[in-house]
Amino acid sequence: MRQVALFCIGGFFGFLIDAGIVQFLVSSFDANPYLSRLLSFLCAATGTWLFNRRFTFKGVRHYGHLGEWSRYLFAMSGGFAVNFTIYSTLVYHTTLAQRLPALAVAVGSLGGFVVNFSASRLWIFRHRKG
Repeated sequence: MRQVALFCIGGFFGFLIDAGIVQFLVSSFDANPYLSRLLSFLCAATGTWLFNRRFTFKGVRHYGHLGEWSRYLFAMSGGFAVNFTIYSTLVYHTTLAQRLPALAVAVGSLGGFVVNFSASRLWIFRHRKG
């Protein structure tokens, strides 16, 4: 339960990064909400990786920083695919999400949570026996 709670806290920080960047880019620069989301995901995933490696899944490391970060981004891409599908559907079909893409990020984040936690716990930060 501790890991789930900490993963949620890290995910909340990631959401703030993700939603903040995409909302800033769309509102301030009239940026494409789909392309903006790719940049915001990269920033958010890096932030959650830093949080999760320090607090949620602390322990022995089996990869260097770059190796762990790249595996983490790869693992999070499954959750991002779910997240981005929901996000894109909302942005495409609703004017509210077009004006406030941060809301669509929030809904999409719920969909990607299970995939991301499973990938983190079972692959990136798993404890090896022996």
